[in-house]
Amino acid sequence: MQERDKATWIWYPGDFEIWLGNIFNNRRTERGAMFPPFWKQDSHYVTVEFSREFELSHEETIIIASEGKFNLMLDGKLQFGQPKTFTVPQGKHKLNLKVWNQATPPALFIEGDTIHTDSTWLATYEDKIWIDENGIAHGSGIYVPAASWNFNSIETPPSSYHLLTKEQRPVSEKDGLYDFGKETFGYLKVKGLKGRIHIYYGESAEEALNKEHCETLDILSEGERLDSKAFRYVYIEKEQGAHYEEVLMDYEYAPFDMKRSGSFRCSDKELNHIWNVAAYTMDLTTREFFMDGIKRDRWTWSGDAIQSYLMNYYLRFDTECVKRTIRQLRGKDPVTAHINTIMDYTFYWFKSILDYYQYTADIAFVREMWPRMVTLMDYVESRLNEEGMAEGQPDDWIFVDWVDFPMHKRGTLCFEQILLMKAMETMAVCSKLLGIKSNYRVKSESLRNKIKQTFWSYEQKAYYHAIEDGKMNRQITKFPNMFAILYGLAYKEECREIMQSVMLNPDVDPITTPYMRFYELETLCKEGLQKQVLQEMKAYWGGMLREGATSFWEKYNPEETGTQHLAMYGRPYGKSLCHAWGASPIYLIGKYFLGVTPTKPGYEEYEIRPTLGGLDWMEGDVPTPFGKIHVRMTTHEVSVLSDGGQGTLIVGDQPIMIPANKEIRISL
Repeated sequence: MQERDKATWIWYPGDFEIWLGNIFNNRRTERGAMFPPFWKQDSHYVTVEFSREFELSHEETIIIASEGKFNLMLDGKLQFGQPKTFTVPQGKHKLNLKVWNQATPPALFIEGDTIHTDSTWLATYEDKIWIDENGIAHGSGIYVPAASWNFNSIETPPSSYHLLTKEQRPVSEKDGLYDFGKETFGYLKVKGLKGRIHIYYGESAEEALNKEHCETLDILSEGERLDSKAFRYVYIEKEQGAHYEEVLMDYEYAPFDMKRSGSFRCSDKELNHIWNVAAYTMDLTTREFFMDGIKRDRWTWSGDAIQSYLMNYYLRFDTECVKRTIRQLRGKDPVTAHINTIMDYTFYWFKSILDYYQYTADIAFVREMWPRMVTLMDYVESRLNEEGMAEGQPDDWIFVDWVDFPMHKRGTLCFEQILLMKAMETMAVCSKLLGIKSNYRVKSESLRNKIKQTFWSYEQKAYYHAIEDGKMNRQITKFPNMFAILYGLAYKEECREIMQSVMLNPDVDPITTPYMRFYELETLCKEGLQKQVLQEMKAYWGGMLREGATSFWEKYNPEETGTQHLAMYGRPYGKSLCHAWGASPIYLIGKYFLGVTPTKPGYEEYEIRPTLGGLDWMEGDVPTPFGKIHVRMTTHEVSVLSDGGQGTLIVGDQPIMIPANKEIRISL
């Protein structure tokens, strides 16, 4: 007999994320006006049928709950009303329940002694039922396993989902300016309010005090409740006759398990500070989904998200948030535009699924996403040029990065072709994994050869930037060259050449966003330059800390001073001072200093290549599906303790097997 607590709410796969994502992405405001996303927003299917067959040794009474109106069929016969309980007779039977809900995703909860809703139920959005002359219903359509998560009580349906909150107080107040001590996110509360007040939020004191140009503001009357905002400072101005007793906030956060989280500390106090602030930045931007910046956009962006996933694998290992974000970004068919309207962000989306599988071994998620991977790749291929390369169309946004130097994004960019090559490789790997025949491997190899033949300069030892109007743009930037290394386009000798001619060449324009510094520093780490990366982290992220940062920014230019650090997009406070892609030290330290990498999906096998990079000592934990891997290294010893998996410690050229649940120590 099945346990009663196995029952859970079920819905059509992806619908919960799409519905929740619409609420999430439409919370953005600019100076009190709502600001919806730039891209198409899908909706959940309003009618979903759930079905399952059972064979009972005796009759069984089930409890039924739904989000939406429903009808119930037993063995193809419609039953009366919307019963809260129903008795299924002894024998073999099939239950079909059709749920309709315009407001929230249709969801179903059934609980009995042996019958209960879970992912073994099938779901379809296709209404292809017909009734024969005997009143028996017949159906067809595309059925998929129903989705579920942790809504395991009849009292907590999916639409009740929310993050947690806890009350916090400001650390100081002066002349109506409240300081909460560090960047934060949540709901401002003004207790005992009578009359009306104007509230000006700021990630800096300058922003909160600048009533004309602060990015977010509210007008609050007694009895009203404010929506969530990002801020450190709040300036409150009272209308005539208004007064209040106290200003507090409900800090809003996604819960995580510290016992399963990553950690790091080392001999360098500044690097410890950098790691801790990076972790706080990740926690602030990990919400219902992984978002970009908590103040301005508050949206899910695929290019931001793929970095958040990787950092998350070394910090909280919140795989559910990864899946939610991937599903939400993809949306539904038909595909009418690139993800976030950005071509490179579509290509990142494909790779994020391959990364997810490598860290989790969750083949069920790959199988779930495969049909939408195929239709999205069909869309990509339908827009390739005559040479079979990706070229921006008038309705495409070609992003690459925010740059401080002249760089056109027209024509056929080498950078985009490398990302497309990796997307096609992802399709090839996933199709093989699922036992599906495809020609994506042939396509990716063909594109690989075209990229080399078209863009590689034997003279410059670098990949050129783009083809524009049939002519080669010979500009050399770090973007295609570092991705040639990271995504396996460049051979070993080419990697060495690119490092000297581009990545370590001071004449090549520098990268100033944490977004692409993520990949730049990973490239240096991949080529064994951890000592340089340590100094880069201390200079770049340490530079933000020296400017007073309590979370890491969207962009940092050391040449800027004072309030110049707050400006972006032509607005004095347009820059996000808490941006997910600013937390890259989490990933760099976990993968390339502690040196932990899965070599088989889900850490069934893994490798540890610890590198001090100039530190005297370091230690930390890397979360995995089976627990943690703890690594400690000094100048004279390495120790490892792992909760599972089959690991190999590599120090120099010496591989050492790592048993589970038994610490090993190696002298250096």
